[in-house]
Parts: sequence; C-alpha cells; structure tokens
Amino acid sequence: MDPPTDPAAEAVFRPVPSGRALEATVDRLLCAIRLGVVPAGARFPAERDLAARLGVGRVTLREALRLLQDRGYVEARRGRSGGTFVRGVPPRPTPGQALRGLAATGAGLDDLLALRRVVETGVVVRLAETGLTAEQERLLSVGLAAAERADRAAYRRLDTVLHVTLARLTGSEELTAVLTDVRMRVNGLMDTAPPTEEGIALSNAQHGEIARAVRTCDPEAARRALGEHLAAVESGLRTRFG
Repeated sequence: MDPPTDPAAEAVFRPVPSGRALEATVDRLLCAIRLGVVPAGARFPAERDLAARLGVGRVTLREALRLLQDRGYVEARRGRSGGTFVRGVPPRPTPGQALRGLAATGAGLDDLLALRRVVETGVVVRLAETGLTAEQERLLSVGLAAAERADRAAYRRLDTVLHVTLARLTGSEELTAVLTDVRMRVNGLMDTAPPTEEGIALSNAQHGEIARAVRTCDPEAARRALGEHLAAVESGLRTRFG
C-alpha cells in the first residue's frame, strides 16, 4: 500500500500517545478500517513503515495486529505479496462498548463534547479571520464536494476528512492533532448507529454555511454555523448515551 496522502489517512497514521501505546495502536488500526483508510481486502502499510508512522516499536505493532487478528478483523498472509490484510469492516460497537472505549481515554461525554466544541470553533473562527488562499479554497471545495457525493456507507469517513481538512488549513499541526484525536473519539460513539439520509442532508447544508462564513471572512457567522452543526451531533449523542 502506498503512503497515505489523504487527511483521514494522515490523521490515523500518526504517532500515538506514549502512555497507552498498545491500546492506542489497536484503536488507530480499527479507525483505519472503519474510516476506509484501509478498506476490506486491502493491505496495511509495511510493518516497518507503519510502526514509524505510529511512533511505536515493532513489537507493540505486532501485538496490536495479533489482537486484531484474534478478533477477526485482519489476517496475515505469507509470501512475496504477503502482509496484514483487512478481512472486513468491524461490526458496529454497542453503546456499552463505545462508552467503555471512551472511559479508557480518561474523558467523559460532556468533557469530550466541550473539548470538541472549543477546538472546532477555534478552527473555523481562525480561518474566517485569516481568509483562504487559492490553494486553501481548492482543498476546501474538494472536501465539501466529496462529502456531498458520499453515500451512507462512506459519509462518516468523508465528513471526518472535511473537518480534518479545515484544521489543516489553519497551518497549525498542534491544532490539527488535537482536533483529530477528538474526532476519533467522537466517531467511536457515533459509530454505534449509521448516519441517516436526513442527518446527512442537514450536515451537508451546515457544512455549506460554515464554508460560506469562512469564505466571506465572517468569524461570528462561522462561530454560529459551527455551533448549530455541533449542536445536532451533541443532542443525538446525549440522547443515546446520557
């Protein structure tokens, strides 16, 4: 598999927290499968490259892959064209499993949603304050169009790509890293249920409002549009997990 080039791949295949390397590595590999970074039937990057990207030792990576293999998510193939291949998309986690996964990160639902709101608001306000270059405008347009074309199976991945793209447009690697970590944890909760057609339509309309505020350099409108966008997600998650 070639090195990752899209925002979702770069978000997943980056150094994991050192305090819980094995658990975090397993989580990242599962995210790669769920987001379609490594789709069913595809091969993970070579062990040496993947360990370097995740910032873990090869022993830790092998143990994480072994755990995924034991759970039926991946299979190891030998030979010249061998490696670790995705067997299929993981089953949806139950609400209980999702909450246990969140608890393992040391955060509660309210903490996570508050952090996401602060970080993502900061991203769009910053972009509205600074404006976009021609290349940044192109990247934003690509992200918006991809989300608008996505079907239900691909939507969550491309929605994530769009949000990560917005963070990257700020030029802040630290801000992008924080947003990515928050988004991955939120996805762990959202993955307990598939997106609906109505939810996708609303989300895309709200993305359009956010983009319009950023393009017209209106920070207050960007704040409002982002707030309305996150409120819908927050309400659904609190109903499901509150």
